[in-house]
Amino acid sequence: MHARGHLVYAASGVLVLHTESGTSIVPANRVAWTPAGFAHRHRAHGDTDMRIVFLPPSLARLVPGRPAVFCVSGLAREVLLALTGPRGDGNRSGGHSGGQAGDNGKDEEGGIEGGAVPGYGRAARQRLLRVLVEELREADEEPLHLPHPRDDRLRAVERILSGTPADATTLAGLGRQVGASSRTLSRLLRDELGMTFYEWRTQLRVHHALVLLAEGHDITHTAHACGWANPSGFIAAFTDLVGTTPGRYRSGH
Repeated sequence: MHARGHLVYAASGVLVLHTESGTSIVPANRVAWTPAGFAHRHRAHGDTDMRIVFLPPSLARLVPGRPAVFCVSGLAREVLLALTGPRGDGNRSGGHSGGQAGDNGKDEEGGIEGGAVPGYGRAARQRLLRVLVEELREADEEPLHLPHPRDDRLRAVERILSGTPADATTLAGLGRQVGASSRTLSRLLRDELGMTFYEWRTQLRVHHALVLLAEGHDITHTAHACGWANPSGFIAAFTDLVGTTPGRYRSGH
């Protein structure tokens, strides 16, 4: 848990960010925002170059007061890289090839207010931070943060689907396993998450697919492992949520 909100950016690879409110998948060219006071942990998949930038309260109030994921513009990407230094630079935060990435006792500010990034003074860094926040305010929020349900029955369904993404059990069948009717579960999904069961399960599956692709699995294997009977259905769902096809995503990362 940090006293200040922070942005986590994967210059390459995929990050999974867990907070008490939900799970964010952060593929390359996305940035996750975690407000101050949220307990969290990161996990990197593939060869992940992780960058962390903390925001002062004056700028943090301009972005959402809850965890969120944003698409990174070309300008925002360059600002993030400038603030955190080149890959392999000691001022950079992260640089993980899989495994856990979280609080480790060292300064994770990527040169902001802490250790200096060569070529940038304090005033210049503050200007870059303001540019970064303005870019995020203009960016669309991505549907890559999946909130955790509060109801125990929905949480039980979430555990089942997260553990076996290919599970094709109907909502009624899952309801029998957790002791609730499909009508009750549908109402809870609508009230707590604002989603249908189909939308929720699709997001859970695409989240899992991003991890598998980052770990080097091909599209056919990923589609079947995540519950699609054929790659075409997977490609359509993935593209709708992530904004690019799994083939382009895999070849680019």
